[in-house]
Amino acid sequence: MRREILGIVAVLLLGLVAAAVVWSSQGKSLSARHTDGHDHSSHAGDHQHNDNSGPHGGKILREGDLELEILIFERGCPPHFRVYPFKDHKPVAPEEIQVSVQLERLGERTEAYRLKQGPGFLFGEEEIRQPHSFFVKVEAQWKSEKCDWEYSQYNGRLTLPADLSKQMGIETTAAGPGTIESAVQLPGEIAFNSDRVSHVVPRVAGVVLDCRRSLGDSVKSGEILAIIDSRELGEARSRYLVAAERARLANYNFERALNLLEKQTIPEKEFLTTQKAHVEEKIELTSAARKLVTLGLAEADIEALRNGTFENLTSFPIRAAFDGTVVKKHISPGEWVKEDSEIFIIADLSTVWVEIIVYANDLNAVHLGRRAVVQMDSSGMRAEGTVSYVGPLVGEESRTARARVVIPNLDGRWRPGQFVRVSLIQEAVRVPVTVRNQAIQTHKDRSVVFVNHDDQFEAQPVELGRTDGVLTEIRKGLEEGERYVSRNSFILKGELGKAGMEHQH
Repeated sequence: MRREILGIVAVLLLGLVAAAVVWSSQGKSLSARHTDGHDHSSHAGDHQHNDNSGPHGGKILREGDLELEILIFERGCPPHFRVYPFKDHKPVAPEEIQVSVQLERLGERTEAYRLKQGPGFLFGEEEIRQPHSFFVKVEAQWKSEKCDWEYSQYNGRLTLPADLSKQMGIETTAAGPGTIESAVQLPGEIAFNSDRVSHVVPRVAGVVLDCRRSLGDSVKSGEILAIIDSRELGEARSRYLVAAERARLANYNFERALNLLEKQTIPEKEFLTTQKAHVEEKIELTSAARKLVTLGLAEADIEALRNGTFENLTSFPIRAAFDGTVVKKHISPGEWVKEDSEIFIIADLSTVWVEIIVYANDLNAVHLGRRAVVQMDSSGMRAEGTVSYVGPLVGEESRTARARVVIPNLDGRWRPGQFVRVSLIQEAVRVPVTVRNQAIQTHKDRSVVFVNHDDQFEAQPVELGRTDGVLTEIRKGLEEGERYVSRNSFILKGELGKAGMEHQH
């Protein structure tokens, strides 16, 4: 029985010793670094909890009987540090203690604050700029006793390995000076360049034998689009062939009569009759040739007809007037078409028009030759041109006028019918710090830019200035040379709210 009692006592003693060790380790983790003028120290306050707050809502730093309540005060004034000192839970006069604070921000940038005496507290005169995310070191000296504490206060910061951020498509750029162009923003629509649109009509009625081009096909100048079998054209060609033969015969008779007249072997009256017939046949041949031209035949086609190398008299090729794209087609093989039917529309899309809707209040800002930037927000496409036309009238119902900008479209990305935003540039201003527009996000009701250092990213509140749709001026919150996320910053915004990310609190 005595052995059992001794065993129980031994177990209880071991439990008490273990509890004392745990209590001691917890006490160290919540204690401050205490130097007392010596080199021995213990780290404190790395993770303070909400229940360790003081009467003013600040963070409590404790070492022995000395306590500091530290907080960032910003009610009705710029944010600054305030410290309330206590000894044995009783307020200590501010003039009896000295306190300094050092902050380490992202990128190992440090800021030092030496606190001054106030009415019942110590305070820092310098404003604490946003974001309030940093590693904090606090030093205090009360009489001969020196203490220091360290703790972290991170907000809007996350860590992404380099390979992961690359997979996410996150790109960074150094903030720097840029030119902000103030502009009037107006809606517009992409349209065909009407100066380079061909409405193809056959000019002769007939049956479609062959259709060689379809909707969307590219064509070259002079290329055959379709072939029509036309009785009218056949008759005109026959007339030309007859006229050509008669003219050849009349020319032979005229030259023979002229030779005989020189030899005085025919009377002059007979020569004049031959000469008249020669002139009449030339006129008839010219008239027949002009008829073929009006029907759409080229000089090469007439030459082939004259030389006898044209096989089918009723076959009529429809050719493209210039290089372009088939944007409309109303023709099929076997179909009967009239001479004035619109069978193709060919558009040269190497340039397009931007039709601008100009409101009455903006008319004074629209002038010929004014530089314009055309943007499509959904795709990010951008092009520049100048105002080439300003309509002289304002619509009675819409109370708007029309203006036009011609932009290049060699790659064909601008498609007629697309709606765009047109910025008419008024002036250009050079500013010291700019970021790309897509870098700006909203976090906790503030405009932020994600700054980057190594594999860490932090939402930095910024004060925005002027913008031109591409760049935005940063008036406050970001310095020249700081790297920021310029592409896919919205991913980081989403990651801030996800569990499992490497948030640091």
